[in-house]
Amino acid sequence: MEIATDEITINCPEAEIYNRLLSLDGTHILELGCGNADITRNIASSGSKRKVTALEVDEIAHEKNLQISDLPNVHFVLAGAQNIPLEDNTVDIVFMFKSLHHVPLDLMDAAMHEIKRVLKPGALLYISEPVFAGDFNEILRLFHDEQKVREAAFNAVKKAVDEGLYELQEETFFNSPMMFENFAEFENNTIKATHSSHKLDSALYEQVRQRFTQHLGEQGAHFLMPMRVDLLRSL
Repeated sequence: MEIATDEITINCPEAEIYNRLLSLDGTHILELGCGNADITRNIASSGSKRKVTALEVDEIAHEKNLQISDLPNVHFVLAGAQNIPLEDNTVDIVFMFKSLHHVPLDLMDAAMHEIKRVLKPGALLYISEPVFAGDFNEILRLFHDEQKVREAAFNAVKKAVDEGLYELQEETFFNSPMMFENFAEFENNTIKATHSSHKLDSALYEQVRQRFTQHLGEQGAHFLMPMRVDLLRSL
């Protein structure tokens, strides 16, 4: 297993990755850290006979998700990966999209055990995590340096494999396209994200704005976020 690579040749939306790796129809899917439920919607509204349980710890995002009325096959729950309110051996596929590094450091190992508890034997765990590199990361780290938590997330996955909880099926690196129409959208979605508390003084705010503006063109600001996907099988 590798935490990063300098040779990423795949540029695509993440949906292309998980749809290539997984067969989702007729499964009970657990998404841990569903955020604003954009990916949840994509998964739940595609294919057929998909049952989705979507967990989120951010109370603001969860309350908004509860207002969604057109996804009858999705059950939104306020809970974290370290304490999943599901019975043993009831889930076919678990997704963590850029969420493992948000689990408290001292609870990451517990989360990996808890996921194994709810997965059926031989079922799959899909974990995608941002690689600590790239232009977008250079802007983000000015006010929110995630190097430590991303390394901890990788180490938690590797430890779970080394201890025999899971078997690594495939490790994939790809670049995920990102686009912001303007700095206001970046500020609203990133600096003011409800899952984190970022307090920027005026000097740092201006530094972030100037760094972001360097990437802004007539069609907005475009980035390629390097990502790592670890697909694990529960043993």
